[in-house]
Amino acid sequence: MKTLQFFTVMVLLAVWGTACNNANRRSADDSVEQAQDVNDTTAMVNEKDGDFAVKAADAGLAEIELGKLAQEKATDSRVKDFAQKMVDDHQKANNELMGIATRHNITLPPVASKEQADKQRKLREKSGSEFDKEYIDMMVKDHDKVVSLFEKGSSDAQNLDLKAFASKTLPILKKHHEEAKAIRDSISPMDTTTVQRILP
Repeated sequence: MKTLQFFTVMVLLAVWGTACNNANRRSADDSVEQAQDVNDTTAMVNEKDGDFAVKAADAGLAEIELGKLAQEKATDSRVKDFAQKMVDDHQKANNELMGIATRHNITLPPVASKEQADKQRKLREKSGSEFDKEYIDMMVKDHDKVVSLFEKGSSDAQNLDLKAFASKTLPILKKHHEEAKAIRDSISPMDTTTVQRILP
């Protein structure tokens, strides 16, 4: 009888553990969508402003996590220094955004979206100079998108706090974008021999 009870308890624990893991995976997968759904009914801002806040937070969370990863794995000192700046600047911006969100009852994602988590997982598989190149290429592309997001927010946001936040943060993001491009170009300079072959 005791063996049967023990077996039953172990099965229940296994089922409970699987359910918890699935719930955690779902919350990570759907963090952005869940925040947007909540904001549709509870946020004290319009839908576009709520979406801007959620996407800005998601981008910031991603840059912080990727920056921490690059501090661990990057081999180029310029990449490591840039990664530290990403962690510091995006943490500061996200803290400011959190304060605005609290005042206006905006729900922000607690973790980065599935798309961002997938990118981080792929990057984690790289090492050495290949990691450095992949990370800095990612930073150029990500900042291209986030600069566009903040340009739109600084011009179109109806909420004055969000508009001011976007306007204040935009020059920092543009600087990040330029720095990332400069590092990328120094790591992977254009092959001049190819250009010479093409020219008559």
